[in-house]
Amino acid sequence: MVEREEEPDWLAAGATLFAAESRFVYAAQSLDQLPPPGLPEIAFAGRSNVGKSSLVNALTGRRLLARVSSRPGRTQQLNFFALGARLTLVDMPGYGYAEAAKQVKADWQGLMFDYLRGRPGLRRVLLLLDARIETKPVDAAVMALLDQAAVSFQLVLTKCDAVKPPHLAAKLAEVARLARAHTAAHPEVIASSAETGAGIPALRATLAALALAPLPASRP
Repeated sequence: MVEREEEPDWLAAGATLFAAESRFVYAAQSLDQLPPPGLPEIAFAGRSNVGKSSLVNALTGRRLLARVSSRPGRTQQLNFFALGARLTLVDMPGYGYAEAAKQVKADWQGLMFDYLRGRPGLRRVLLLLDARIETKPVDAAVMALLDQAAVSFQLVLTKCDAVKPPHLAAKLAEVARLARAHTAAHPEVIASSAETGAGIPALRATLAALALAPLPASRP
């Protein structure tokens, strides 16, 4: 009789992973400035002021690790943060600055798209959506770009503490339908709050599973 292998305790693994030292290591404004591939990478993408930097800080337990600005569009480069010797978190520039909802900004389509489709160690993109507002056409445009580049992405709702439970439930159902409509999207949607810590353990567990999985031999 073959014994069934126990499922890993990813919540515990996530807590251990994110208890490691986290530090800023690199900033890139062009492809030739990208650091050489090394650790597995998780990229954080989303509209300007959606809370990418706040989420990175909440995950790592470092309030000032990623710079948080009240001015949308402030992050204009790829910022790399090393988490121990296991994972790199990449804070990407926000898109849709100044309500440019008809198309993704040209600079995001250039450097950002080239990074996403050409980075060998990129495990997943976390695409953040603000739970308080409707999904914008520019969000749909980015999802289409990720589908086109065959880059795995996962939808994460931010600022969930600012909405009431019925609204949040409806928003989760809406975003889950969006995920099912995209070939590159992971089916699980995570609701989070950098303020209260809601969803942070679950997200750490998800990233721990990605960090500890073997890299694929090649990417399309």
